Amino acid sequence: MKTAIIGGGAAGFFLAINLKEMCPQMDVTILEGSQHVLSKVEISGGGRCNCTNSFQAVNDLQSVYPRGHRLLKRLFKQFDHRDAFEWFEHRGVKLTTQDDHCVFPQSQDSHTIIDLFLREAHRLGITVKTGHKVHSLSELIPYDFVAVTIGGKPKVDGLFWLQQPIEQPVPSLFTFTIEDSQLRSLMGTVVQASAMIPGTKLRASGPLLITHWGMSGPCILRLSSYAARLLSESSYRQSLSINWTTLKENEVQQQLTAFCRQHAQKQLTTVRPFDLPQRLWTYLTERALSGRAHAPWGSLNQKELNRLTNTLVNDTYQIAGRAPFKDEFVTCGGVSLSAVNPATLESRTHPHLYFAGEVLDIDGVTGGFNFQAAWTTAYAVAVAITAQCNS
Repeated sequence: MKTAIIGGGAAGFFLAINLKEMCPQMDVTILEGSQHVLSKVEISGGGRCNCTNSFQAVNDLQSVYPRGHRLLKRLFKQFDHRDAFEWFEHRGVKLTTQDDHCVFPQSQDSHTIIDLFLREAHRLGITVKTGHKVHSLSELIPYDFVAVTIGGKPKVDGLFWLQQPIEQPVPSLFTFTIEDSQLRSLMGTVVQASAMIPGTKLRASGPLLITHWGMSGPCILRLSSYAARLLSESSYRQSLSINWTTLKENEVQQQLTAFCRQHAQKQLTTVRPFDLPQRLWTYLTERALSGRAHAPWGSLNQKELNRLTNTLVNDTYQIAGRAPFKDEFVTCGGVSLSAVNPATLESRTHPHLYFAGEVLDIDGVTGGFNFQAAWTTAYAVAVAITAQCNS
């Protein structure tokens, strides 16, 4: 029997290797449209390949998978992050877990993962054909099973040939353009912050990086994932509220009041609370108090204290566009999850047609979650095809 895997990326290779190990008699072929396989694996994580996450800080899958969390909760019972960790280490790739729970190869080199996939594919006799773009399902009639692992597509017309219900693709995991020259002059500043879209429940926390075009960092990337559809519908023009302390308003006001007593004779810009970077603190005091930014702490009146508090916990900007995140591009949307059997990921309308990876309407926040979704869905398809083959 023959299986065609359309797409030579992370999900495609993981599916091929597991399928061939589970069903050695299966003839497995990977068809890749470009001239290079595993190109996204190569550049992921800054070239280090953030291949999964420890999930130790995850209490609810929806917080890391804005789309697809219910399906993944089911599939994780079959193959989750612990299984992925063991899978790679068992095949000679030692992994390391960072303090932020991201998991990388100990080599800190994505080619360690690439070399493993290529070596295993060669060992198992998997055929890999590059420059072989598939345009219609009719081209795949010679195969008994077809698994589509083409990743996310930025435009819906790249998915029409699948003949499946499609959720409109829009970008996810991107940075924000903020047209504020004073803010952008702080480029390189990193601070633990919370960001939200006012009037919604969409919010995220974590390191926020000020850039020469606006804002980036895990906090902003996570928020962009949660708000992917909303931001797309508004042409990436939305209000953005930043809490530079991650504390509640009353907690911030209490600490500022204490500073007024403890440092009454010192200037605001010389003694800063909340461990904020000096340049950022100076910028925020000037933003809140204008000409009074260099006044003594003890001279602040209640109105000024309220303004400073509000700037620290509810500093509002206008998102003026989406800046491309060049290292990794994730798409919200794809093949509708209602179109597949949730246990096998087989098409409900086309028997023996399966989907795995980002081509499905599944996407995660930054931190190794998207690769884990690829491993989990690919493994589930390998199991399903093997069961069909052996029935």
